[in-house]
Amino acid sequence: MRTLLIPFLLLTSPAAAWEATLADICILTHETDTAHVHLTYDPTKPLYTLAITRKDATWPEDPWFAIRFVGPNEITISTDKHALSDDGQTLNVADSGFSNVLDGLQFNAMALAGTQTDGEAIDLTDAAQEVQKFRDCASAQVS
Repeated sequence: MRTLLIPFLLLTSPAAAWEATLADICILTHETDTAHVHLTYDPTKPLYTLAITRKDATWPEDPWFAIRFVGPNEITISTDKHALSDDGQTLNVADSGFSNVLDGLQFNAMALAGTQTDGEAIDLTDAAQEVQKFRDCASAQVS
């Protein structure tokens, strides 16, 4: 009976919520068991950033980074312009446009973010409303 209860508890543990913070710099965050996801939009640059910080592991120094969004609007985005920080725990990407990333987060069920040799699965349950708030914040900053 114990062996059946442990997986059940894992499946029923509450998911960390997505959260949009609306200010001079727009912020969207999410916690998983293994990573912290942090997106920003800074209108003074203008620049979007994505940082995925691992809690108990480091990212490998691989030549590319990609996100595959899984769900009704699947898309894969890749770049070789990522950087590592925090002794390899944080993978950073920046660009002047993030519409494909935001579409992927808002309209899919799962994101698989990774390099050639390692990755993170990010649940997108309940992300849509907060992603829309982030988009609205970024649009207001442009106006």
